[in-house]
Amino acid sequence: MNECTHIGLDVHKDTIAVAVLRPGITDCDERVIPNTPEAVRRLLSRYPDPSQLSICYEAGPTGYDTHRLITSLGIACDVIAPSLIPKRSGVRVKTDRIDARNLARLHRAGELTSVRVPTPAEEAVRDLVRAREEIKNDRRIARQRIMCSKAISQVHLLPPPCPQALLPRLCPESSVSSVAA
Repeated sequence: MNECTHIGLDVHKDTIAVAVLRPGITDCDERVIPNTPEAVRRLLSRYPDPSQLSICYEAGPTGYDTHRLITSLGIACDVIAPSLIPKRSGVRVKTDRIDARNLARLHRAGELTSVRVPTPAEEAVRDLVRAREEIKNDRRIARQRIMCSKAISQVHLLPPPCPQALLPRLCPESSVSSVAA
């Protein structure tokens, strides 16, 4: 029998839903903790042998900081691809605790597919490329708006030529030379 304790985490910006599945037991211990490194360390310090823990959480917008923290404590942690989590048909209720419980159970059954966690340098390059693409897209949209409004109102971006009647008041030297000529 597998003597490993499986922990499923549903990580969000402010909180983490935790489901602990102990060996030989089918019911999960569930709780919600704050999403801080201190709270995660406090949760994991309750288990004396890190080699007997296996943790998983769903990849999402919170990044890979949770994975890096857990692996720095010497505990095995998998980041799971959300699109590859098996779902039962007809089940529409989705809460953080249910997600954490399903992650723990499916992880113990070996039915989850993990993703490769990028290094901090790879993650920084990925963020830079995404930011650049967003800026390029914003620029394209702004250019399209300008061209559309220009076409609709038929207004040119350059001011119309100055009438000859205003020329002497605006530029006296040019009017003197034009009168002398």
